[in-house]
Amino acid sequence: MRLLLIAPPGSGKGTQARRLAERYHIEHISTGELLRQQVAAGTPLGEQAREYLDRGDLVPDQMISDAVLAAVVEADHRGGFLLDGYPRNLAQAEQAQRWAASNGVAIDGAIYLDVSRDELLRRLLGRGDEPVKVGKGARTDDNEATIRHRLAVYDAQTQPLIDYYRGRGLLLAINGEQSVDQVTTDIVGQLSQRTPTP
Repeated sequence: MRLLLIAPPGSGKGTQARRLAERYHIEHISTGELLRQQVAAGTPLGEQAREYLDRGDLVPDQMISDAVLAAVVEADHRGGFLLDGYPRNLAQAEQAQRWAASNGVAIDGAIYLDVSRDELLRRLLGRGDEPVKVGKGARTDDNEATIRHRLAVYDAQTQPLIDYYRGRGLLLAINGEQSVDQVTTDIVGQLSQRTPTP
């Protein structure tokens, strides 16, 4: 199975991505984690990405595409993937579509978690004081000004992807303000109508 996850910061996409990856035995590829790992390791890509992440801006298309598509190729050979955080704008989506067509990779669905702005702010402002989990790169972008900027960037650049994937018949719209379990149930239910459920 090959899935995309489109969701704003604070929507619970990381939790759902991990659950779906486990259920369908596919690899969870988080672009945010890929970049934060590069930052923590001090790689050239990480140093370039750090300034964008600290501001809450999107990393330039080519920089993120190079890192993500290499990971996608490896995951696809191992049985599938759930791509979390890419594409983030129409230019990336169109590039990904061209890449997918030339590599024989057909996306099974684009999952969209719909969460109100008020709820996103509540969740994101609450998590800024949480300790960073072991093994993950430290987040330097959880303060109110940066959070509001990240949401504005999402609205401007990522929101149009919803119409793009709806127009291609791939969008699965999910109410992300339900319980974690209900969100998972709804995603699995919609996916089962498209592909056989394991």
